[in-house]
Amino acid sequence: MTQNSQELSLDRTGTGHRVRIKQLNGGRHFISRATGIGFTPGALVVVLQNYKVGPLIVYLRDTQVAIGRGEARKIIVGKEPTSCRI
Repeated sequence: MTQNSQELSLDRTGTGHRVRIKQLNGGRHFISRATGIGFTPGALVVVLQNYKVGPLIVYLRDTQVAIGRGEARKIIVGKEPTSCRI
């Protein structure tokens, strides 16, 4: 997977950062499940909690969502120009 310096996987995004989903990597089942709960390209995500172990908690489409690290690794995001500390 080739990524430019502004793109990274969601699991590598720090707490408080705003990112925009660029693409989803994975099988049909993962993509169907992820899009069903709102993880779609173009969606804005705020990382509320990322302790580098265990699940991430993100704010997505007016909802807090917990997502496992393995799934977060399959979501490629681009950093937004400003950070948002919550």
